[in-house]
Parts: sequence; structure tokens; C-alpha cells
Amino acid sequence: MQSNPSNHQINPQVNYAKEIYLAGGCFWGVEAYFSHLQGVKYTSVGYANTKIPNPSYELVCTGATNATECVRVVYDETCIVLEQILEEFFGIIDPTLYHRQGNDIGSQYRSGVYFTDLNDEAIITSYLAQIAPNYRAPILTEIAQLTNYYLAESYHQQYLQKNPNGYCHIDLSRLKS
Repeated sequence: MQSNPSNHQINPQVNYAKEIYLAGGCFWGVEAYFSHLQGVKYTSVGYANTKIPNPSYELVCTGATNATECVRVVYDETCIVLEQILEEFFGIIDPTLYHRQGNDIGSQYRSGVYFTDLNDEAIITSYLAQIAPNYRAPILTEIAQLTNYYLAESYHQQYLQKNPNGYCHIDLSRLKS
């Protein structure tokens, strides 16, 4: 798996750390949401499963890379489990939309769940089968093994923390105080 090595290592200070990569439209809101969940120890935004190594935001926006805007979520599985993360994720996105979320349209805004632990695939697939009857349209969320992840430019990291009035398609009021 290719990645930006400076950001791909699981934080050694987090016991029982696992990671999952979530794509749900513009990565700013998804990161802001998950960075506030108890048990989530680290988040970053980047580009997942791209055909072109280390793409820029501008190149990703052309659609030529096949990358998706994605959030790396490192979590302590003794505090929060993957099923809970999936429940939160599918509560803030519409998994039935094709290549869009909110006002964001394009292949880089498709929804996806990308795993590095092969055991997670069965959990994700089972969870999707469980929630599918709740939707009128088929779930289009991409489920795949992460093949690469490149850290997005620094101005994208914790964007909504630095720009509290910035655009966000995610309803951050869902966060429990």
C-alpha cells in the first residue's frame, strides 16, 4: 500500500488503535465530525485510492486521479468499535447518492469506506446489509481495501477548526455535547 509515510503510522501512544478511512463528500465536515467523537484519537484528510501518486487538490478536482476525498480515522477500539463508527458515518451522509454529497458533485465526493484490516470488510458488509432496508434507493457507498492514501495539503487539515464559518455539508449539531 502506498501512502504518505509521515502520516500513515498509527500513533504508538494509542493502545488498541485501529484505523478506517471514510469518504463522504467534502472531507472538511467529515473530519470535523469524527474528530469530536469519544474514542477517536486522530484524524487527517487526504486522497484515497488514487491512480496518480501524491496528487494535488487541483488535480483531484479534475477527476483524472480517481481519488476520493477521504478522512483517516484512528480510534481506540476499547472506547468505540467499528460498528459505532459506521453508525455515525451513515448518520451524516446519504449513501444512496452517486458521486455527490450536499452541494459537492464529482467522483472525488463519492461515499466510501476503505479498510486496511481485512477482518473489517465483513463487519462493513454486514452493517450495510443491516441498514439497506432503511433506504428507498440502493446504497452506492464504495467498500474497498485501501490501496493508497496521500495526506491533503496543510490548509485542508482541521479546516473547519481554523475556519469555523467555512462550508460544511455535514450537520455538526448532531454531535452530542
